Amino acid sequence: MPPLRILQHPDPKLRMLSAPVADVDASMNTLIDDLFDTLYSTSGIGLSAPQTGHLWRVMVMDLSENRDAPECLINPEILDHSAPGLVEESCLSIPGVVGNVVRSTRIRVRALDRDGRTVERDLEGMYAVCVQHEIDHLDGKLFIDRLSFLRRLQLRIGTARQRRRAKVSA
Repeated sequence: MPPLRILQHPDPKLRMLSAPVADVDASMNTLIDDLFDTLYSTSGIGLSAPQTGHLWRVMVMDLSENRDAPECLINPEILDHSAPGLVEESCLSIPGVVGNVVRSTRIRVRALDRDGRTVERDLEGMYAVCVQHEIDHLDGKLFIDRLSFLRRLQLRIGTARQRRRAKVSA
């Protein structure tokens, strides 16, 4: 199946709260497969269902170098977090924007796997950061919401300039 379309900011669906998954059935597993196909068509390490317009609490990630370690979390919730750090993030839904945000670099997460079994995992480093980034998407938040006021202002100014240039050249 071809990759799903990844919504781009400021699409309003990116700001909507995703619904919990009640039953991990065949249609949910098809969505998970589609999310992985879409993730692997990009250079990203994680993708959430709402980024493709599906407002379910589902995320996929693969941080392996060979892109051969797919992981899926359904209805993820952070049980514990520690070791805050400043990390550089970007997002498939906001191409070209990179920024430093504060995230916990250690978390404990509980979720369902693609078979509907409850799993709990301790994650560190980029795994922890990726899960928090994707959970933000499930909650209708974007990493740019976590940027400093000055950086958000710079992004607004840059976007306004791009719009003016586009109008002039049209």
